[in-house]
Amino acid sequence: MQLPSYDSVAAACRRLAGVVVRTPMLRHRLLDELTGGTILIKPEPLQRTGSFKLRGATNALLQLSAAERRAGVVTHSSGNHGQATACAAASLGITATVFMPHDAPRIKIESTRRWGATIIHYDRLTDDRHALTRAHAARTGAVLVPPFDHPDVIAGQGTLAAELAEDAASAGLRMDALLVNTGGGGLVAGCALAMEGLSPATRVYAVEPAGWDDTARSLASGERQANAPGGSLLCDSLLSRMPGEITFALNRPRLAGGLAVTDADVLAAIAFAFSHLKVVVEPGGAVSLAALLSGRFDARDKVVGVVLSGGNVDPAVFGRALAQ
Repeated sequence: MQLPSYDSVAAACRRLAGVVVRTPMLRHRLLDELTGGTILIKPEPLQRTGSFKLRGATNALLQLSAAERRAGVVTHSSGNHGQATACAAASLGITATVFMPHDAPRIKIESTRRWGATIIHYDRLTDDRHALTRAHAARTGAVLVPPFDHPDVIAGQGTLAAELAEDAASAGLRMDALLVNTGGGGLVAGCALAMEGLSPATRVYAVEPAGWDDTARSLASGERQANAPGGSLLCDSLLSRMPGEITFALNRPRLAGGLAVTDADVLAAIAFAFSHLKVVVEPGGAVSLAALLSGRFDARDKVVGVVLSGGNVDPAVFGRALAQ
């Protein structure tokens, strides 16, 4: 198993400089007052394609050989990684095929298609998306670029935390904790590697939707745990069946723990981000802010980094959040 390291993240930072957006570090006095801490927000909805996923996809595609680029790429995604892969592929003249669940938010489907990718739909409840993409890769020769369980994808995602650590240091701050939205575990793994190199005292926590807290349960048991069928589909970008092999190998020795938030917590966080931070956040992108605002993480007297990982929200869901 090839595991990335902090050096992989540092190399990705150099590779992606000027290619992806260096999103700013945001602060808001109300957040500090409500939590009793010093809160540092990393707003990835401001990234191209509207999520952090562009970092990992671009880092992976930039390292393909000429022959691999000619063969094209394939992936599966509920939307954000699909958009990111399509965008990165378009910029490099690579063809992309994206397997997407048929119930993915329309905004994500349309955006992925606009970047020129071929979309093939599947049923997230009955189809094996891994088998579908592997079969496509075997049949066509396309390079499989999975959404989280890939060393180059993980390293690219870690550039987010590297930027936040650098911006915090420039402000004379050191993070005591970093809350990271978690599905398959690629983002939190990359962030943990970045903190290992730049801020080793920072405790990194995985934050997941209730009922989809496979990373938290896996950390507690020491073995990868799967989510039971059913459960809310609100946080569509975080609905992985279980942690990846590579991501869990990285996260198990590095993460401080896992937190779970309810749909009500998430909707309240979306509304807060819009009303006060002036940032549009999708449900999966809001879970870390939800953990903070709901008190599920105690930020008193701490400097806490909070990732807003994506902003590709379905209009109906956004309206539901604002109507709370």
